[in-house]
Amino acid sequence: MYYIGIDLGGMSIKAGIVDENGSILSHGKVPTGRERHHSLILEDMAKLCRQLLNDAGLTETDIYSIGVGSPGIPDKKRGVLIRSNNLNFINVPIKDELQKYFNLDVYLDNDANAAALAESIAGASMNTDHSVLITLGTGIGGGVIIDKRIYSGFNDAGSELGHMCIVYGGIQCSCGRKGCFEKYASASALIEQTKEAFAADPDSAIGSVCNYDAEKIDARTAFLARDMGDKTAAKVVDQYVEYLAEGCMNIVNMLFPEVIVIGGGVGNEGENLFEPLRIAMRKRAYTLDVPETKIRGAKMENRAGIVGAAMLGRKI
Repeated sequence: MYYIGIDLGGMSIKAGIVDENGSILSHGKVPTGRERHHSLILEDMAKLCRQLLNDAGLTETDIYSIGVGSPGIPDKKRGVLIRSNNLNFINVPIKDELQKYFNLDVYLDNDANAAALAESIAGASMNTDHSVLITLGTGIGGGVIIDKRIYSGFNDAGSELGHMCIVYGGIQCSCGRKGCFEKYASASALIEQTKEAFAADPDSAIGSVCNYDAEKIDARTAFLARDMGDKTAAKVVDQYVEYLAEGCMNIVNMLFPEVIVIGGGVGNEGENLFEPLRIAMRKRAYTLDVPETKIRGAKMENRAGIVGAAMLGRKI
């Protein structure tokens, strides 16, 4: 039996046919055209899925269910996307619309939750029961897996890991609070921290890495300059790791997952980031008498959305 997974984004709709183990048989994408009415977007989604079935030599009877991962807040029971600012969707009946084209069960969830599920089935946290994914990008996204299932609270809006406070009264966040995790440990935060350090020390190796143009500073700049032996960059990286460890230990103390999977742009640093992070987390551990949560880099990359969405209907 196979599953269809749909990764609905602001720029493109990606879809694939996925087997029980999370392997993709066929996949494709089309532009979202988010300025259009939602019915036209979902019609294109259905056409893409039908094309993928043809490409794989399958029919609807070979498919167990369809899953959709989307940014925003879902109502999973009704299959309604309550709100997605990336798509200008408000109360869009994803399930009902797709069932105009397919006589299949349709499942809906947040895209970060779907990615966390993908990592737990076929990625960095495979063969675990309890795991957390955090993505370090423009903000901090995340997904929580408990007993091999997505945890999202009673209202499907849970697991907003980027909006836990790690600095009381800290930097103002767009969510309305101050001191949120993502204002200190996202890729955007690291870029701002690097720019501030470069402004304070123009002779730093940060300058040579960004060609002395602060607008070219990215999430790798401080790491590259640190590896050149630059002390200013080393301070930026060290401080960033401390912020990241603070948030990760909050997650550990609340949930004690077997694995925290780190994705997003900063996660591409790999062990260059993960090893100092483990050390910083151990310093914050309230007990060392229990097994330690492992830190691993995400493995699913651009497959996560499709595979995770497909697996929303998979029976455990």
